[in-house]
Amino acid sequence: MAMHMFVPALPAAARGLGTTAGEMQMAISIYITGLALGQLFYGPLSDALGRRPMLIVGLSLYAVGSVAAGVAPGLRTLLAARLVQALGGCAGLALGRAIVRDTTHADSAVRQLALLNLMILIGPGLAPMVGGALSASFGWRSIFLLLAVGGAITLWFTWRLLPETWAPSGRLGVKPLLRDYRELLSSPRFTGFALGGGSATTCVYAFLAAVPFIFVNELHQPVQLVGLYAGLMVLGMAVGNALTSRLSRTIPAGRLVRIGNTLSLAAAIVLLAIVLLGRLDVMNTIGVMLFFTCGSGMTSPAALAKAISVEPRLVGAAAGLYGCAQMGIGAICTALAALGHDPALSALTVMVTATALSQVAFTVALRSERLAPAAA
Repeated sequence: MAMHMFVPALPAAARGLGTTAGEMQMAISIYITGLALGQLFYGPLSDALGRRPMLIVGLSLYAVGSVAAGVAPGLRTLLAARLVQALGGCAGLALGRAIVRDTTHADSAVRQLALLNLMILIGPGLAPMVGGALSASFGWRSIFLLLAVGGAITLWFTWRLLPETWAPSGRLGVKPLLRDYRELLSSPRFTGFALGGGSATTCVYAFLAAVPFIFVNELHQPVQLVGLYAGLMVLGMAVGNALTSRLSRTIPAGRLVRIGNTLSLAAAIVLLAIVLLGRLDVMNTIGVMLFFTCGSGMTSPAALAKAISVEPRLVGAAAGLYGCAQMGIGAICTALAALGHDPALSALTVMVTATALSQVAFTVALRSERLAPAAA
C-alpha cells in the first residue's frame, strides 16, 4: 500500500517540496529498490532465525520509516525515509510467501499464493483512491501518518497472534548465504521463473508511476480522479489472481504463466499502438490496462509457486531472491520510463519489452523443467 497510496499525491508532494515531477518519481523508484534489496536478507535470515522474529523487525522499521516520511522537510529526507520504509515493508512480501509455502503442500501452493496475492491486492487496489482523497483533504503528508498507524497495528497483531511456522536452521554467515543463492541462481528453472515473473508483474510500476502525469497533464483529468483510475487498473490484478486460484485446480501452473503473460503482452502492444496513433483517452487506457493487469495477476502466483518450489529446503531464500528480482526489475522499469519526455509512450515501450522478455524466460524455465526428469 505504501507505494500505491502515494502515487496520486506525487504532483502535490513535488510542489510542496519544491522539486520536479521527475525528481519526485524517485520516491517510487527508491521504494521499489528498497523492497528488492531487503528481501535478499529477510529470506535467508528467516531460514536461520525463524519467520516470526524477522517479520517483527521488518514491521518495526516500516512504522519508523512511515513517520519519518510524514515529517520530511525536503526531498533527500523523504527519499531516505522511503528507503527505510521499504526495507521494513519488504519483510511482509518475502515472509508472507514463505509462511504460505511452509504451511501448504507444493501441489496447493499456486492456489494458496493466489489467494494471498488476492488479499494483498485489495489494499493496493483501494490505496490510490484513499491516497488521492487524503492528499486532497489533508495534504500529502497525511498519507504517511496513516501508513505509520497501519504498520503499528500490524506489528501488534503479529507479535500477539502469529506462531512460528518454520524450524530455524541456525545457520548464519556469509558463506551459507552465498552458497544458497549460488545454488538457486545456477538453476535455469528458478532464474527463468524469477526473471519472467518479475518482468511480467512489476513492469506495470512504470505505468503506475506515470499515471498522475498521463491523466492530469495529457488527458486533462482532475487530480481527484487519478486515484480512482489507478485503483481500477490495480484491481485487474485481483481479478487475475482469482482466476488463477480457480483455474489452478485443472490447469498446470506452467501453462497459466504462459496464458497470463500472453494476455499482458497483447494488451501492452494494443495500448502502445493507440498511443502512437494519437488515440489515447481515459476509457481505452483503463480498459486495455485492465486486461494487462489481469494477465499480470494470473502470471504472478503461478510463477512464484514454481520458483520457490525448485528447492524445498531453501524456501525462504528462494522467496527473498524472487522478491528481489521482482522489485529490482520494477525499479529498473520505472527508472527507464522516467527517461522519456512522453510518459505514456515511455511506459508502454518498457512494458512491451518486459513482457516479451518474460515469454523468453518462461520458455527457458519450462524447457528446463521438462528436461529435468529425463536427466534424472
